[in-house]
Amino acid sequence: MAKRGVAGRNHTTITIPTPLYEKIQAKLRNTSFSSVSEYVTYILRETGSEVAMQKKGKKDVDVLVEKLKALGYE
Repeated sequence: MAKRGVAGRNHTTITIPTPLYEKIQAKLRNTSFSSVSEYVTYILRETGSEVAMQKKGKKDVDVLVEKLKALGYE
């Protein structure tokens, strides 16, 4: 269920494996991201925008796979 957040935004909770969370958290040190949630939201928006702008095809899948690998998925 979505929760009302800051400035009227709706938020919900997702779960990711703890080791992945910790890996992302470590990578965020000395960056402009203030939290893992902020970073993951950014990545999901960017990925969604890129996929929506491109035609569906092997290239799109390859780009998405590489981004997921960068997040720690194999």
